[in-house]
Amino acid sequence: MSNDTWPEPPGLPRPVIMGQRWTDAVFLHWRIPVGVAARRMPQGVVPDVFDGSAWVGLIGFRLRGAGLGSGPAIPYFGDFNEINVRLYSREPDGTRGVVFLSLDASRLAVVLAARAAGIPYVWSRTDFRAARPADRGTRDPSIVNPSTVNPSTGYSVRRFRGGARSNFAVAPAVDDVAADPLSTHLTARFGLHTRFLGRTLYVPNTHTPWPLYRAELTLLEDQLIAAAGIAVVGPPESVLFSPGVHTQFGRPRALGSPGR
Repeated sequence: MSNDTWPEPPGLPRPVIMGQRWTDAVFLHWRIPVGVAARRMPQGVVPDVFDGSAWVGLIGFRLRGAGLGSGPAIPYFGDFNEINVRLYSREPDGTRGVVFLSLDASRLAVVLAARAAGIPYVWSRTDFRAARPADRGTRDPSIVNPSTVNPSTGYSVRRFRGGARSNFAVAPAVDDVAADPLSTHLTARFGLHTRFLGRTLYVPNTHTPWPLYRAELTLLEDQLIAAAGIAVVGPPESVLFSPGVHTQFGRPRALGSPGR
């Protein structure tokens, strides 16, 4: 799939901290006021605006084969579903990133380790749901034949503390490639911004372009965005699906530090 709007990924600072695959990704996005997003930005970054609006995303995917450095996948803990609520950030020099408001996962040890590093993971029951049994997580996402994509793909979440829930699913249109500027803006993200020990950190990653397809929303019952303190009205403006990519994370840096 060709996407002429996809930017060239920046070089990944060494050493490689972690590698993993993100598969069966569902992207739902709504417009929100810039001021709402600005209040949730870490110090030193601002909302990354598109078409006059900030955007909030509800994203579900299967994290597969996570391993430290360039080593092998970690058994059990390296495979789980993740559902996140996120905003989009921009540094003064134009570096773009993601700001996570929450990340739901079922691996308690992963949740605790990530929270200790300042990433707002939440321990939840998370389930991947497809129209028929399939597991493409063992395949290289770059060679997935779009004709094998399930008619409907979705995720469900139930938090163990607080009880917030989410259920959403989409039917991908595998003959309708999404290569428009908005889709690229929402998915071509090569790092995250977070606060840790009083400083704003940028954690970089790199991956090839997402193979993106437009999708039809078939189910949406969500409480996670509201639980993050953001109100959205109506259906999402952008609904996308991707079979997945392989990604690597590099050395974090503090904003304002040398060696960019």
